Amino acid sequence: MGTSALLFSESPEDPFSLYRAASAVLDENGTVVGWSDRAEELLGFPADEAIGRRWQEFLIDPDDLPTARAAAAESVKAGGWFGVMPLRHRDGRRVEMGFRARVVKRGASVREWSLVGAPAAEVISWQRDRALLDGLYYRSPIGLIIHDPDLRLVRVNRAVEKVGDIPAGELVGTRTGEVLVSEDAQAAVDRVRRVLDTGKPSIFTEQSCRMCKDPGRERVVSASAFRMEDSSGRILGVAETIEDVTDRYRARRRLALLNDAAARIGTTLDVRQTARELAELAVAGPADHASVDLLEPVLVGDEPCHEGTATPVVRTAWAPEPCGFAYAVGERVPLAPESPQARSLAERRPILERQVTLRPRWYGLEGARAEHAMGVGLHSLIVVPLRARGVVLGVVSLWRSRRSQSFDEDDLMVVEEFASRAAVCIDNARRFTQQQRAALTLQRSLLPGEVPEQSALEVAHRYLPARGEPGIGGDWFDVIPLSGARVALVVGDVVGHGIHAAATMGRLRAAVHTLASLDLEPDEVLARLDDLVSLLAAEQESNADRRPSAVEQVVGATCLYAVYDPVSRHCSLARAGHPAPAVATPDGTVTVPDLPVGPPLGLGGLPFEACDLDLPEGSLLALYTDGLVEARDGDIEAALADLREKLAHPAEPLEHTCQAVVDALLPAAHQPTDDIALLVARTRVLPPTNVATWEIPMEATAAARARELITAKLTEWGLADLLFTTELVVSELVTNAYRYAAGPVTLRLIRTQSLTCEVSDASHTSPHLRRARSTDEGGRGLFLVAQLTDRWGTRYTRDGKTVWTEQPLPFSRPPANAEPTASSAGV
Repeated sequence: MGTSALLFSESPEDPFSLYRAASAVLDENGTVVGWSDRAEELLGFPADEAIGRRWQEFLIDPDDLPTARAAAAESVKAGGWFGVMPLRHRDGRRVEMGFRARVVKRGASVREWSLVGAPAAEVISWQRDRALLDGLYYRSPIGLIIHDPDLRLVRVNRAVEKVGDIPAGELVGTRTGEVLVSEDAQAAVDRVRRVLDTGKPSIFTEQSCRMCKDPGRERVVSASAFRMEDSSGRILGVAETIEDVTDRYRARRRLALLNDAAARIGTTLDVRQTARELAELAVAGPADHASVDLLEPVLVGDEPCHEGTATPVVRTAWAPEPCGFAYAVGERVPLAPESPQARSLAERRPILERQVTLRPRWYGLEGARAEHAMGVGLHSLIVVPLRARGVVLGVVSLWRSRRSQSFDEDDLMVVEEFASRAAVCIDNARRFTQQQRAALTLQRSLLPGEVPEQSALEVAHRYLPARGEPGIGGDWFDVIPLSGARVALVVGDVVGHGIHAAATMGRLRAAVHTLASLDLEPDEVLARLDDLVSLLAAEQESNADRRPSAVEQVVGATCLYAVYDPVSRHCSLARAGHPAPAVATPDGTVTVPDLPVGPPLGLGGLPFEACDLDLPEGSLLALYTDGLVEARDGDIEAALADLREKLAHPAEPLEHTCQAVVDALLPAAHQPTDDIALLVARTRVLPPTNVATWEIPMEATAAARARELITAKLTEWGLADLLFTTELVVSELVTNAYRYAAGPVTLRLIRTQSLTCEVSDASHTSPHLRRARSTDEGGRGLFLVAQLTDRWGTRYTRDGKTVWTEQPLPFSRPPANAEPTASSAGV
């Protein structure tokens, strides 16, 4: 039998039991008068040889005689003796024996000694077992409970008394679990019942428990149990060890919570999302309810400034119960100066209130949240300021209601730890918001604002900046008015993201405007841009050499440049590594022209090629960046199919078509990771009545003839107020052509929002504006032209050049009875 059986009766393993021990009887003179069979078995002396001998004869060493006599004297005084003594076997060998000796009196003067002995090894083992049982019940720090088959407690040790603060006498006889709070008791009973029924031990099972005498104190115990059986297999009950591991459990929970904080807080660079993650972690850990209040500037990325304890905060997140998620609130909460949150902000220190009387307005609880707080009985509070890099960003507040135990110093320590980590994440998000806002401001300042009205095109556009960590991109679009009522459409995309990409985009956009003002062909514009991007890349490389620690920025871009002429319906396009546009004709046919693919800007040395299209009036031209067709799972073919479908209704309002394209290619729930630029233009054609063209012979009377023609036409158009100015301008331009150019001269007037005068010749010489000296006889013509018009310039073609001017129209309108005339006439 094991030690369990010793709890109920004398163990058969007792070496001094009746059937296991050797026994002898000594008279008062120390002579053996009684000798058992077991004594003969252990020492080899039969009874007839042992009886009559003096006890000293059985000692193996005469030196042991004083010890034996002292033991005998002690037994006389105490009435008994127990110890180990070496004896001599009949064959001469040494036998270590353990003895119990008792003095037995016969009458008033006769005394005898009763000796019971066993091998010393068995005695020592038996003593060890007895000491173990004694230690388990009286000195062990681990609790021991013995349950009978009816699950009643039949014995407990002193450690259990300490765990439960209940005397052992009150525990013995109670049923398992009767001393625990009901929800904890059922789990304890089920655990012991399983061990009793199955015989399968339960090892180190942790369970929360609360005693009925102290339900507010929550403890965690580690329990192991095994079923007890006798030698015949009869079930005697269950032995269970109990260890209070509350401190260890809480330490492990703190480490797990801090590990969760590192994984769950700061998953994005969004201030509000980080606040919600903090609130959710709080209710998953030590709190039943949590709120995160941030100072208002933090939410927009600004540096917080403290204006006193009454500074209003924004309740950014509120977790009313451990439901697994936190609500985004976003309400301004004025804190009372005496509230714990205001004091924590002002004093920059955590506050622990083990027991609080709930005052909803103190804690910024209003309306339904105040009613909820009062209903659930919030009773304990921790407020910790969110500090990062020496700046207080707000406070996190934790309440308890469901758990009756109040917050303690250990809870405050762990809350401070994960709040400090959360504060760094919130500050990182704040700084990112600040940088993102600055970058977006820079980007918006570099992009066009309102697109001006154009006679040549009706335009609608969309620009969607990238959201999330990649940051802003370098996509841009532009609508640039050119001479002769023409319009340039531009869409481009700079490689990379961030402020560097936005700055590069601004430089390229400015360069495109400059090149457009020179009236260059689209392929020539891209060639000049390519040179600029190569120059920027070389400059970047040079800066990197001088500053090795600088982050290298790849400089490169794609671009699509198109010029549309509303007079000829002619559109010239060229692209540098950019997606081709989509063209929808008035009959609903949508195509993607096979434009020559030029290399991206910055590769250098490779030519660009332009493509010419004739567009019927009312055609749609859609220019876009790759972010539009790659936004939805990267399926470009499906995106292009949706684009064609939405453009197949060219008669629809242009704004509606533009938005329909965005909705189809970019679902509302999708967050684009790249900037998206979309430019949709519907072509217009200037009516023939708004254009007049003449070919003037190279004669001395060319200027006079030109004045006669424009006088008639401006009178017809009702623009008599512009006659004087226009005559001077045309006379100067035709005279210059007559004097310095060759071949025929073409004069053209275009009436749109302004009056455009164009004089074309076959020469490539460029007129220059200069300030004439007082003694010069000429050189003042172009100066007068520049003074009398809003804009003027020169554009070059393969056959020569065109000098043009623009003048604003007066408020006068053509006569109502004016009849249309031919758009051109030969002279």
